[in-house]
Amino acid sequence: MLDPTPFPLDHLAARGESDDPALILKDKTLSFADLQERIALLAGWLAQKVGNGERVASWAVKGELTCLMPLAAARAGVVHVPINPLLKRAQVAHIVADSGAAMLVGTKARLKTLEPDDYGENCEVVEESAAWDQAATGDGITASSTRDPEDLVAILYTSGSTGQPKGVMLSHANLWLGAVSVAHYLRMAADDVTLAVLPLSFDYGQNQLLSTWYAGGCVTPLDYLFPRDVAKACAKHSVTTLAAVPPLWVQLTEMDWPEDAVSSLRRFTNSGGALTTHMVRDLRALAPHADVYPMYGLTEAFRSTYLDPSLVDTHPTSMGTAIPFAEILVINDADEVAAPGEEGELVHCGPLVAQGYWQDPARTSERFKPAPEQSKYGGTAVWSGDRVKRDNEGLLYFVGRRDAMIKSSGNRISPQELEDAAVSTGLVSEAVALGVADDRLGHAIHLVVRGDPGAGDAAADRMRKELAKALPNFMQPHVVHWRDTLPTNANGKLDRSALGKEIRGIAARGDDQ
Repeated sequence: MLDPTPFPLDHLAARGESDDPALILKDKTLSFADLQERIALLAGWLAQKVGNGERVASWAVKGELTCLMPLAAARAGVVHVPINPLLKRAQVAHIVADSGAAMLVGTKARLKTLEPDDYGENCEVVEESAAWDQAATGDGITASSTRDPEDLVAILYTSGSTGQPKGVMLSHANLWLGAVSVAHYLRMAADDVTLAVLPLSFDYGQNQLLSTWYAGGCVTPLDYLFPRDVAKACAKHSVTTLAAVPPLWVQLTEMDWPEDAVSSLRRFTNSGGALTTHMVRDLRALAPHADVYPMYGLTEAFRSTYLDPSLVDTHPTSMGTAIPFAEILVINDADEVAAPGEEGELVHCGPLVAQGYWQDPARTSERFKPAPEQSKYGGTAVWSGDRVKRDNEGLLYFVGRRDAMIKSSGNRISPQELEDAAVSTGLVSEAVALGVADDRLGHAIHLVVRGDPGAGDAAADRMRKELAKALPNFMQPHVVHWRDTLPTNANGKLDRSALGKEIRGIAARGDDQ
């Protein structure tokens, strides 16, 4: 029976049998007993280094530290701030400063890219290897914590449609119940092996760990260079669960998979963009025996809906229905529950709703509002800004987004952040970033800039080089359009709507240089 009782997050470390494998690393495998021991050491070190409730940021590739930090921080009573290892200096400096991190733990190569001003005198910087060396000589915290499940345990930074990334505040209960929910509807078991290919700084990626451990299963993390690395890992570890985003599915289904790489697969899960009917068909061809789970979520409420695998072939474009512990309402423009077939805003209610944005009451009030009076949960709800419809069978369908968020290769990208970076090069006066629908990427990033007349290709190339220094790879524009002027509306503001229509028309004709 599904247990709705949340526990402090570090209790997940004791969900499996002590001798069963819990984490397969490059150089060793940790059992659940080993997991408890290593978490205890890391938690003891964290508690010694920083005070209760302080923030500890991690900036490293997948490994023992990044996999255990969520549970060790929970046991130590500190707040974990995972940073995507693909981010670069400016983004990391913003996250460290905004979170007020008391400590940043990371790999030596990454930390060397930072200057003292990037983290300030109040943040201690510790190399990953040194952290483990120090933890091994200290006293561990062996007992599972008894903290209030509503205590803050993590801040995940996610891009908005405007401005810098914002930190979503998550409690023990948020993460615990998310793990319970996913493990339940995916029907996970103690003999499952999850290949963790998604970044652990994302809620979808972090849940790969938590839901698998809740079920008593085993996780093997992978930072892949090529899609074939994923297939090799599936074969090597007899993987049963593979989660990805649409652009990766395209690459994976274009490969030839050996039989031993697919024979153990039980389920594919997708979020970060919708699966197309072609992707579903290709996944079916790759592993006909495996279930396909399309899912929809947002960091502010973790996960909202999933489509039961039995309905994927007959309703391939549906978002499905609410996951366990989530209540999903469709509210029309009259603030009423929308009728079947009527468009409205997706509103997520219930215990998976996050605690708001870190130290940002203005943006919190825009997204986190009182639940509609029709909600059985009440309290605070997340008003997603996404427009959806519900059919007569209760299945949800995505209509569109209210904001201008760019979603490329599974990453949410703030147009304003990219535009600010372009203008900061000093090569252009104005910039507009747009997402153009793309079968492989979800959105291709088009950057339209206004610079010196006649500067053209040479200046665009210079700007690309500057952006490559300032922004991570997934934020780099795929196409740069150099203009002498940009259109404005009656108020003198940039006419983004007209510009978007023009650029999408150019892209559709294939003349996108």
